Amino acid sequence: MKTTITTSATPATERSRHWHDAIAHAYFPLDLNFRHPDNFTGDLTLWTLGSVSLSRLTSEALQYKRLPHHFKAEREEHFLVTVPARSEVFFSQCGKDVRCHPGGFILERSHEPYEFSHAEAADLWVLKVEGKALGGRIRQPDRFCSLQFNAAEGAGGLFTDMLHLIPNRFDAMTPETRATVGQQLIDLLVLALKADERTLTTGNSTVREAHLTRIEAFVRRNMSDAELDPETIARGCGISTRYLHELFRDTNQTLGSWIRDQRLEACREALRDPSNRQTVAEIAYRWGFSDQAQFSRAFKAHFGVPPKDYRQQARLQQPVFCFQAAERTAVPRATFSTSAGMKGMSPAATAFCGPISSASQPVPAAKISTSPIARTARAENSVRPSPLSAR
Repeated sequence: MKTTITTSATPATERSRHWHDAIAHAYFPLDLNFRHPDNFTGDLTLWTLGSVSLSRLTSEALQYKRLPHHFKAEREEHFLVTVPARSEVFFSQCGKDVRCHPGGFILERSHEPYEFSHAEAADLWVLKVEGKALGGRIRQPDRFCSLQFNAAEGAGGLFTDMLHLIPNRFDAMTPETRATVGQQLIDLLVLALKADERTLTTGNSTVREAHLTRIEAFVRRNMSDAELDPETIARGCGISTRYLHELFRDTNQTLGSWIRDQRLEACREALRDPSNRQTVAEIAYRWGFSDQAQFSRAFKAHFGVPPKDYRQQARLQQPVFCFQAAERTAVPRATFSTSAGMKGMSPAATAFCGPISSASQPVPAAKISTSPIARTARAENSVRPSPLSAR
C-alpha cells in the first residue's frame, strides 16, 4: 500500500499536531520541536514492502526526540535507516553524536532514547526495519548507531539506488514482489554495514571483532548442516574451540543459542515468503533442524506462535492502516490519501487510514512474539540441547 500525508490542507495552527500524528503513524511516537509551528509545512509518502516500510518526507527545520516513555510499553524493536538527500542531519544516541550529510546514511534504534534534528529544510528517505530482521543477519546491530555510512558507493550506493527506484515501480508490483523487494533492501543494507571497516573496531578490539565477523560468516554459510558444532566452526575459522567460546562470552549469548536464533530467523523469513512452496518440515530441515517437533517448540518459544500458524498469519496479513478514531475529537482535520483512494478525511470522525497516535501514546506493537526475557526463559525450558548447546 502507498500512503500520502500532507499539511498543505491543514489549518496553520493545527499543522504541528497533524505532523506529530503523521510521524507516529509512519515510524513510532516521538516528541517534536518546531522552529515555526504555524508556518510549518511537511509531506510524507509511505510505501509498504512486506514487513519493511519505505518513506520519503520533506519538511521545514525540526527536532525529534525519542524518550523512554515512548517505548516503555513497546515489545518489538525497530531500526530506522535515514538517508538525507538535501541537508545535514544531527543524530545523538547512547552518548554518541553523528552529523550525516547527503551521500551518507545513519541507523537509529527505537528502544533507546535519541535526538534527531535538521536545522534546514530536509528531504529524507527512511527505511523502517524490524529489529529481529536486522538482528537475524548481523550481531548487535545497535553498535552501528553511532556511525555515518557511505550511501554513494559500493553496497551502500546500491542500497540507496534501490530506494530511489521503488516509488516509480511500486504500483506495478504484486504484494509478493513488494515483500521480496523489502527483504532485498535488508540484504543490501546488511552488506553495506558489514563492508565498513569501522564496524570491526566498535567492540573490545579489532582482532576480537574480526574473529567474530569471520565466525558469523562461516556459520551462515553452514547453517543447513544439522551436525554443525563448535569444533567444526573453530577449525573452519582457524582458532581453538576454547577461544571460540571465550569470544562469545562477552556477547551475553552462548554460541549454541546464537546459532539456534540464526536458524529460527532464517526459517521465519522462509515461512513469510509467499513464493516459498516448501513445507514447514522441509524449511526446518533446510536450516539445520533435524527434529520437527523440537523445531516447532523452539519457534513458538522464540516468536510466540507455532510455525504453521505464523505462516498462515504472515500470508493472510495485509498492511493494516485503518482503525476507528471517533474518540479523537481534538485531532485536526488533515489531507490524507492512499493508493486505495481514501482522502480528505477527518481522523476524529472517520476510520483514519493509519495507526495514528498522539505523541504521548505509543503505537501498539504486533503481537506475534513475546518479550526477549520471556522468549529466553521458554526457550531454555522447552528446547532440547542441540549439538552446539550441549558443549
